[in-house]
Amino acid sequence: MSAKLGKGLDIGTVNLVAAMQDEAANVVVRKMRNAFIDVPMDNFSKNMLTRLKVPYVVQGKKMYVLGDASFELANVLNRNTRRPMADGLISPKETDALPVMRLLIDSILDKPRVDNELCYYSIPADPIDSTSNVMYHRDVFEGALKSLNYNPKPLFEGHGVVFAELAEDDFTGIGISCGGGMFNICVSYKSMPALAFSISRGGDWIDNNVAHVLAIKPAKASLIKEKGKETGMDISKPRNREEEAIGIFYRNLLNYTLTNIKQRFETASDMPSFPEPIDIVFAGGTSMVGGFITICQEEIKKLEFPIPYKRVRLADDPFNAVAKGMLMAALSEGAG
Repeated sequence: MSAKLGKGLDIGTVNLVAAMQDEAANVVVRKMRNAFIDVPMDNFSKNMLTRLKVPYVVQGKKMYVLGDASFELANVLNRNTRRPMADGLISPKETDALPVMRLLIDSILDKPRVDNELCYYSIPADPIDSTSNVMYHRDVFEGALKSLNYNPKPLFEGHGVVFAELAEDDFTGIGISCGGGMFNICVSYKSMPALAFSISRGGDWIDNNVAHVLAIKPAKASLIKEKGKETGMDISKPRNREEEAIGIFYRNLLNYTLTNIKQRFETASDMPSFPEPIDIVFAGGTSMVGGFITICQEEIKKLEFPIPYKRVRLADDPFNAVAKGMLMAALSEGAG
């Protein structure tokens, strides 16, 4: 067997994830924190970073440390990382966002194996609770991928979850991608997106609210969340004040998400009538905290949900599901 052409790219607020096939036709996933930090452009800084084996790039008259290394360096220097994206979209406040995003994408995707290799990339659906427009965001990344000699195709983030997780159900069900900046929802019937929208709340919203009520920095709240797997945190069974606060805002966000799905389904005029109960599948980094699905199941039971569902579950590979769904779309088009 040999690798099929085509790649998938999940462009998240906090992380970038790329998926492709290797020569044995196995799916290979690469991930990188979507962050950077600028460092002084001088010989001392270059030598120090080289000695410490910290990767860096020079862009014009500026020098950047990218990805996970920037997060580690920021902690050492007691600085905040800079993030090219905010609230699920390219950041309007970050002047270096565009050149840095090109560097990050180039690093994680590698060069195309043929000219204009197909690459499906994730985009958010239009948000229902803000005036943000995704058109600029979509076109910026289209241009970035074209400049790297890829043939870019956008796909809704929630639709990527459907492709990755619902093949056995004929790609029928609800995929929800829980990111740092947004939650993206796609209701799919036979692989077609019947309804797609996003809400402008995600993991960052939880971190900011937890930080406010506990009088800590959002970075610390995020760290508690990320370390939750190691510490055995279960937000449905909090053991201390910090975990209780995280659980409260998770519950609020999930209720908000499910309520909006219900309202959109009830008011949409062209929604399909599902002949059988469907799966509701959650994916994304924000879904990986212990107790997440327990709270999802509790909250959906409180609603008179208009869609017959059989399971509310976590994706088999929640962190990489969107990227794998993008890859599946690319491979399917290539095969066709």
